[in-house]
Amino acid sequence: MRVAVVALGKIGLPLAVQFADSGHEVIGVDVNQRHVDMINSGTEPFPGEAHLQEKLSHAVSTGKLRATTDYSDAIPNAEVVVIVVPLFVDDETWEPDFAWMDAATRSLAEHLTPGTLVSYETTLPVGTTRDRWKPMLEAGSGLVEGEQFHVVFSPERVLTGRVFADLRKYPKLIGGLSEEGAARAREFYESALQFDERPDLPRPNGVWDLGSAEASEMAKLAETTYRDVNIGLANQFGLFAAANGIDIYQVIEACNSQPFSHIHRPGIAVGGHCIPVYPRLYLSTDGDADIVRTARTLNASMPERLVAQADGLLGGLDGQRVVVLGAAYRGGVKETAFSGVFPTVEALRARGAQPVVHDPLYSDDELRALGFEPYTLGEAVDVAVLQTDHLDYRSLAPADLPGIKLLVDGRAATDAARWAGTPRIVVGVGS
Repeated sequence: MRVAVVALGKIGLPLAVQFADSGHEVIGVDVNQRHVDMINSGTEPFPGEAHLQEKLSHAVSTGKLRATTDYSDAIPNAEVVVIVVPLFVDDETWEPDFAWMDAATRSLAEHLTPGTLVSYETTLPVGTTRDRWKPMLEAGSGLVEGEQFHVVFSPERVLTGRVFADLRKYPKLIGGLSEEGAARAREFYESALQFDERPDLPRPNGVWDLGSAEASEMAKLAETTYRDVNIGLANQFGLFAAANGIDIYQVIEACNSQPFSHIHRPGIAVGGHCIPVYPRLYLSTDGDADIVRTARTLNASMPERLVAQADGLLGGLDGQRVVVLGAAYRGGVKETAFSGVFPTVEALRARGAQPVVHDPLYSDDELRALGFEPYTLGEAVDVAVLQTDHLDYRSLAPADLPGIKLLVDGRAATDAARWAGTPRIVVGVGS
């Protein structure tokens, strides 16, 4: 098939490569000319995705994949168009910002030709595919959805760094606005994806039709919102445990020893493109979901809570040099989307501290570009706040942080034996 992929970011580019690797003719559209040029030269624009470089090189060299900034080059006569344009959420109002997706959809509509299947993979509030994209595509193209073209929602369910493995591991969910659209989507994704055997699933791994775009939209929101709510509960338990001299990790291990308990781990922050964002998308259409709002608010408050705890223990952080260990939102991944480093540094500055940041995945110049003063292990420091659970940090000892008065371990990742004799706050553990 001739396939167009709109937005060649950290999800869109691996998807385009996957489709090409399965034998389809793929044209990717992106607004970033530099990324387009790099892709056409066979070079990945953002290193770190497993197997992407080798697969991209092969797809470009065989002529199965090319990139462009021009919708008129990619969209006309495409049999399938897959859209993975980012959707943002306003930090203050928690309302979705559709600006980028609106622009992409209008550009797509302008060049849409009869017979095309349009699949939205960007996570959306329930009802968006039917109530926003369908009328926008019809108005811009003059075509009728369900007759002259078809629209489905099929959420991406992958994590950066392991996209190709996740594409095989998890069922591909689809939900159409018509039965024919759903059938077309099933045909395409079954031709473009390969699936691992999953005897643990209630039905065979593969393409799962949920019956409607709304059900598919909600499935993606529900699976990610569940994680945020679960982490919020773990953080609530952790705060209580720490205040009462209890080790929450022993409690969680005990609870999860039977099959009906799946308590997650507490932590200083919940980051990434998904878990901090999608609960707010869910709340945009279900304002009565108080449990979702409470969990999101609690999780967002954790950096401030731990910094306040350090402030109280030391009698103030004014003038103290504090290193935040980890800029990335999770260990081993070079990505700062909604990372806890930002609210942690902000909370430190508000108390007069002098925050510096270290991350083994980022150069000093990259940290400065993020607005941080870089730190090198071995330099004098008063306090350390472990924000990212990089493997490198598990072997840290006071000698690596000369002069340290207090370690705030926001991930329960450090070795207690190495820190004997140094005051240490561990999230979820009472002193």
